[in-house]
Amino acid sequence: MDKLIYIIPAVSVLGLLFALILAMRVKKQDPGTDRMKEIAASIHEGATAFLFSEYKIIVIFVAVIFLAIGFGIGNWLEAVCFLVGALFSVAAGFFGMQVATLANVRTANAAKEKGMAKALSVAFSGGAVMGLCVAGFGLLGISAIYAITKNADVLFGFSLGASSIALFARVGGGIYTKAADVGADLVGKVEAGIPEDDPRNPAVVADNVGDNVGDVAGMGADLFESYGGAVISAMTLGLAFTKNMPGKEIYGLLFPLCIAAIGLLSSIIGTFFVRGDKNPAKSLKVGTYVASAAVLVAALVLSYVMFGSVYFGVTIVAGLIVGVLIGQFTEVYTSDAYKSVKKIAKQSETGSATNIISGIAVGFQSTAVTIVLICIGIFISFFFGSKAGLNGGIYGIALAAVGMLSTTGITVAVDAYGPIADNAGGIAEMSGLDKSVRSITDKLDSVGNTTAAMGKGFAIGSAALTALALFFSYRDAVSLQNIDILDYSVVIGLLIGGMLPFIFSAFTMESVSKAAYQMIAEVRRQFREIPGILEGTGKPDYKTCVAISTKASLREMIVPGILAVAVPILVGCLLGINALGGLLAGSLVTGVLLAIFMSNAGGAWDNAKKYIETGNHGGKGSESHKAAVVGDTVGDPFKDTSGPSINILIKLMTIVSLVFAPIFLKIGEGAGLIEWLAQR
Repeated sequence: MDKLIYIIPAVSVLGLLFALILAMRVKKQDPGTDRMKEIAASIHEGATAFLFSEYKIIVIFVAVIFLAIGFGIGNWLEAVCFLVGALFSVAAGFFGMQVATLANVRTANAAKEKGMAKALSVAFSGGAVMGLCVAGFGLLGISAIYAITKNADVLFGFSLGASSIALFARVGGGIYTKAADVGADLVGKVEAGIPEDDPRNPAVVADNVGDNVGDVAGMGADLFESYGGAVISAMTLGLAFTKNMPGKEIYGLLFPLCIAAIGLLSSIIGTFFVRGDKNPAKSLKVGTYVASAAVLVAALVLSYVMFGSVYFGVTIVAGLIVGVLIGQFTEVYTSDAYKSVKKIAKQSETGSATNIISGIAVGFQSTAVTIVLICIGIFISFFFGSKAGLNGGIYGIALAAVGMLSTTGITVAVDAYGPIADNAGGIAEMSGLDKSVRSITDKLDSVGNTTAAMGKGFAIGSAALTALALFFSYRDAVSLQNIDILDYSVVIGLLIGGMLPFIFSAFTMESVSKAAYQMIAEVRRQFREIPGILEGTGKPDYKTCVAISTKASLREMIVPGILAVAVPILVGCLLGINALGGLLAGSLVTGVLLAIFMSNAGGAWDNAKKYIETGNHGGKGSESHKAAVVGDTVGDPFKDTSGPSINILIKLMTIVSLVFAPIFLKIGEGAGLIEWLAQR
């Protein structure tokens, strides 16, 4: 059984090889006409240029943290693991996005030449490359580092590296995509009255670039971080659980690694069940359900083999089922097949104000079911984990997070499929393809909006369980027995932690607003100063709009990134480990709620607009449609910038607290600098 640690890296390599096969299959597809190739090349060039510009800034941040870990803590091995985590996260996002920008034009051409089934196959294959890269690189990094070092604690450095990249990728990519999207919608659709993705709109290429850097690379980095954090936390807690079991000392560590490996193989199997279908949503769900069912059975069998009972298998199943259910209930609040979105569309008849009020209400309502499901998952996993032995309950919660994320390979694939389909629609529109092609891509895109919303709900649920598991690891690292809410320092920490998701969201929302302002001004300038744009005889300056989004997003992502790292370090140094525990608890509670609200409200606004565009409540160009466009514009930074970024915030702060815990313990014996000075 101990030899499994050397087999697991081989499984991860198998996942990466399958991703390579899918990438080659996508590349072999016909990219279409010269005009389609030209537009696709512009999107690819813009996305790649943004990533390299972003990496130049991230390198500085990574170098500073690397030196802080090496010199500040004196743990150079963990510092190297930090670099590996950052590098693997970058690799997963980069390769996944490269294939996504190849798949978009090929999806559009497949829709033109062969119809819905082939277009779905190409788009999903492109998304599957991203999903398998996330799971493959994550599992490879974790298992290889442990196989070489035999030290689980240094893996938190790997997790910190992944979290650092994720924050910048989500925030930077989110600001980029929403600045372009808001500018394109408000000036193009509302003011000029031209269709979405119309080639006359100067911001249209930047908008399509944003889909890739935000919704593909950013989303992939987000779940790469969750995946790594969940597995690593479960490994360390598992070691503590089985350390006194003769002959099974390493089983607690191996079990979550094995589940992750099984999940990767199950995700590969699941991709074969996503076939061309007149109902794309059903086809995508079948693949997810098959992968989940395979993990479910394997978890119960493996738990019995390793621990002599199915208790830990049940905790995996609990996390897996809760993850699926969160996705399903997210669909209820964000899909136009249900009353919540239809209600927002109906409210649009009386203007943008009632549309926005209704969307906010739906977002608030959606928090209840998700939170209840998370609570049920925590209860079941703790209950069955406790039946397995002392400290088994905490280990069980960590395993529930692993279970939820075990099928990350196909979950990310289904999510990344959405922006590929969206890009395909944009390319079809800009290339002047027949309306029947746009009809196919619009149907794929509509399903993609729902799967993206489901993916965000899944990401939030997994973030909650991952952050909770990491919190237990922090407790062990600083020997924290409990958090006393009557302790003034804990109360201060709770309040600061509760405030952070709000101030963080304020920064990211304001960043989108400022970047969008520049984009709007530029699009208006071009409409005003370049002759013949709206008549179709003048050529818009796409590159200037791409440059505006790039510069603005890179500039604006720095402050939120520094905030996420600096605040827990400051609280830990000044107020001590108890206050920092309070901060982590406070940010977890408000962060999860705020993320659910913002992501679901944004998704509901988006699909309410699309529901109207299908001919309901006046259809395109009506007053209802204009109101819905305004609501969708408000929701864009909700669902694609601020909401998803909060997931990373709460996990990154916990990881920072874990890695720098040795420093906090040295200051006033963990009481903090202020308490130490007060006692002098």
